[in-house]
Amino acid sequence: MCVEIFYFNPEQDMALANNTPYYKMPAEIGRMADDLAVLPAWFAACLSGREEVAGQIDLPFFPSVGMAWQRMGTDALLTVKVAAMDDVELLRKQSQGGLALPNVDWTDEWSKGNYHPWGWNKALVHRLRESGIAAESLPAEEQLARYRVLAGRQQCVEVLQTFVGKHGICGEAKVCRSFEEVKQGLQQTGQSILKAPWSGSGRGLVRLSWDTLTDSVAGWVARILRTQGYLMLEPLYEKVCDFAMEFLAVGNGDVRFAGYSFFDTDTHGNYKANWLATNEAIEQRLCTWVTVDVLQEVRDTLVAVLSGLLGTSYSGYLGVDMMVCRTEDGFRVHPCVEINLRMNMGVVSRLITDTYLAPSVQGWYVVEHYGADGEALEAHKQLSAAHPVRLTADGRLQSGYFSLTPVKPGTRYQVYLQVEEQS
Repeated sequence: MCVEIFYFNPEQDMALANNTPYYKMPAEIGRMADDLAVLPAWFAACLSGREEVAGQIDLPFFPSVGMAWQRMGTDALLTVKVAAMDDVELLRKQSQGGLALPNVDWTDEWSKGNYHPWGWNKALVHRLRESGIAAESLPAEEQLARYRVLAGRQQCVEVLQTFVGKHGICGEAKVCRSFEEVKQGLQQTGQSILKAPWSGSGRGLVRLSWDTLTDSVAGWVARILRTQGYLMLEPLYEKVCDFAMEFLAVGNGDVRFAGYSFFDTDTHGNYKANWLATNEAIEQRLCTWVTVDVLQEVRDTLVAVLSGLLGTSYSGYLGVDMMVCRTEDGFRVHPCVEINLRMNMGVVSRLITDTYLAPSVQGWYVVEHYGADGEALEAHKQLSAAHPVRLTADGRLQSGYFSLTPVKPGTRYQVYLQVEEQS
């Protein structure tokens, strides 16, 4: 019997940037972690890594923290779906209170369980180790170091080089290790984007031109170079849309395509929502601008290059963010804007679509932030009344508004679905 612990830690990219065991996430990110803590309940089965085990008892449509189910096969597997909590002891108590399971030594099971966080970093490993989690359940120092390198934006340079000369492709990136190299890159590229090596969801990005190369920007460049070692400089493209290809790295050098993600960002590049649609529908939409042959070439190339890049150093889901860009020569695919070497919202929305939605349904997977207490609850009441949930006979979501995370008077962050059946 093995306990699987799924852990939502949205501070992952910032913790990688900090790269110390003692990183403390900002209070607002901690609030996000608390509000969205139950999110792993929706994808835990897909991350257990035990596809060969049959006879799963399906998760009911409405999840709850501390749920468990038995998967029977050659081995019995106990999978515990838990939320992200800072205190592992609280996790233990929560599960003991919510589950009536005989003959389980929770102390031993929790300390030696299989941990599946949003992403690994030194601070998370330190917290778990301090809470009594066994060393064999945690990545070693050399594994963390290798993972951090692979999760850095420098990998995009290597990936983009494999696309040079391919039809229908744009995209280039330069590593800058000094302020002089930043200025040289700007002189060659013109309007550009500077990116910190480890940052996420619109953070760590600065638009750059000669007019905006101020003392303030120079100070930011100096700080990132001092703390992270390098910066990425990329041309500023005319973006038409954002999308991603999601992959699953098995851990033995085998990387598999897991589906498309089509998403929206705000003016600052912060992630907002994913379009819930079949892979076929997303591909058809992308073919408004580019051909299916170009998309297939991108997919096949990435499977090959990621297999070689990751090897046995990473197992789990990852996403490669992309853009369709308008260029002087027509529409082009930028095949590697960013590699998210961790669980991500695009993967979650893909799994939600494939697992819980009726085939004819389309809609949006939304990560919402509210500015004051009470706003989320009021919006929840209004949306629930305006868009009631309808399920198919087999329990899939057919139409309506459905919150994947709890909504309370103090909620500031929420993930919800709003879908409707397509004619």
